[in-house]
Amino acid sequence: MKKKKILVCDDNMDILDITSMILEAEGFEVVTQVNSTALVAQALNERPDLMLLDLWMPFLPGDQLTRAIRHIPALANTPIIIFSAALHGKQMAAAAGANGFIEKPFDMHRLTRLITQTLGAAPALQ
Repeated sequence: MKKKKILVCDDNMDILDITSMILEAEGFEVVTQVNSTALVAQALNERPDLMLLDLWMPFLPGDQLTRAIRHIPALANTPIIIFSAALHGKQMAAAAGANGFIEKPFDMHRLTRLITQTLGAAPALQ
């Protein structure tokens, strides 16, 4: 069975490294991007099964990226989970059209459970 591919975008390399290790240990294929302005091109090339986006990044924050992705036919239905330590992050993620939200710092079991659930159903956040 083909591994599910997760594209993780965060401007913090430590978060990218930790998240990659956690998700790879759970059997996912992980690709990362530190530059939010390069995310859409990489997503079009990689065709991930799910994207995990940081909310607060320089140039293009995760909520703006999510809104943009939802208007690109080839990516519009790709599940997106936003993660952040932002006070109103969940509301911002929902307003942008994300499928899920997880607070930083995150529990690795909760993160993998949310990803697995989202990949199984992918309903939009309410």
